[in-house]
Amino acid sequence: MSHSTALDGIRVLDLSRFISGPFCGMQLGDLGAEVVKVERLGVGEDCRPVAPHINGESLYIMVHNRNKRGLAIDYRAAGATAVLKRLCANVDILIENFRPGTMEAMGLDWETLHEINPRLIMVRISGFGQSGPTSRRPCFDVIAQATSGLMNMTGQADGPPTMAGTFIIDYSTGLYATIAALAALEARHRSGRGQMVQASLLTSAMSLLMTAIPEYLLFGKNTTRQGTRDRYAAPANNFRCSDGVWVHISSGNDTLFGRFARATDLRDMLDDPRFATSDQRMANIDAVEARVAEWAVRHTNGEVLAILSSAQVPCAKIADIADVVADEQVQHLGQIMEIDHPVAGKVPMQGFPIGLSETPSSVRRAAPTIGQHTDAVLAEWGGFTQLEIGELRSTRVI
Repeated sequence: MSHSTALDGIRVLDLSRFISGPFCGMQLGDLGAEVVKVERLGVGEDCRPVAPHINGESLYIMVHNRNKRGLAIDYRAAGATAVLKRLCANVDILIENFRPGTMEAMGLDWETLHEINPRLIMVRISGFGQSGPTSRRPCFDVIAQATSGLMNMTGQADGPPTMAGTFIIDYSTGLYATIAALAALEARHRSGRGQMVQASLLTSAMSLLMTAIPEYLLFGKNTTRQGTRDRYAAPANNFRCSDGVWVHISSGNDTLFGRFARATDLRDMLDDPRFATSDQRMANIDAVEARVAEWAVRHTNGEVLAILSSAQVPCAKIADIADVVADEQVQHLGQIMEIDHPVAGKVPMQGFPIGLSETPSSVRRAAPTIGQHTDAVLAEWGGFTQLEIGELRSTRVI
């Protein structure tokens, strides 16, 4: 078995901040790329102040920036653009998520960088796209959730629109950007040329809308909030047990509904014409859920899970984070790992979400401190001499 990683020898210059760009860079780093995180001299990226901190280092930074080295630069200094151009001449992938127009104002537009390095892949992440009437509006994850219609689809039917419990659009955008970067690498194998690839929070959010857009355009149906109720099948919802614990039971299709009814004392539901098919159950969803709720509340969550699991009906306790970290399957999959950070010490975090049999992901570095590897990166990637580095430092470029 090979001990190399999938992206051995690939160099990534990560100019991004917040989540989407850094998460993309971290995925590439986990896969073996050499990734350098570029931050503002002295203050670092925008998320450095985000709590909680361990010995002054933000956990928020650590979980989005492992497997990177750190370089600090004053973007506004006279020599900064020249330094970045010199680095770009020797990298495979550049990641940036500045507001559209920023890279152009810095003299680091695609045309210029492509001329410097025709093999360069430039990954551009934005809120609303690189062009268009709203492209330069500021955008965060929650703004994309609101603009895309996703927030209006989330929450209780009789409640207000609700944001997701995590920054799902930032993460999905980072994943799309990673996919695009890998696709561009594969295309480069054939053409020998890099390309510019784009991802945006708006388009990522819209990709998560299921059938909402065609349903509206074809049938005039405006998809709205349904709480935890499945939109297409019943019963599939959260149900409260006798011990106050909530479980999710998903037995919406005809096969699973049959298993559910036969495993419980609700076998009579199989003879009720209101529940005979998926379409009929959806037409009588309140009635079918009421029967399931009456059954669930007579049992503890452990009893519900044991009965339904033995019948091969999908079900789960609504876990809190304490449940997750104690979960035997989570532990078996190695989904919580400890990383040694030079300042914060041992830091637990999520593991690798994917596995490769021949070129597995690995942790080689903790998230860098601000500018931790500036001199080494300039020398190795840009060919800067110690004299040049000293000059850059004396003039506060780095």
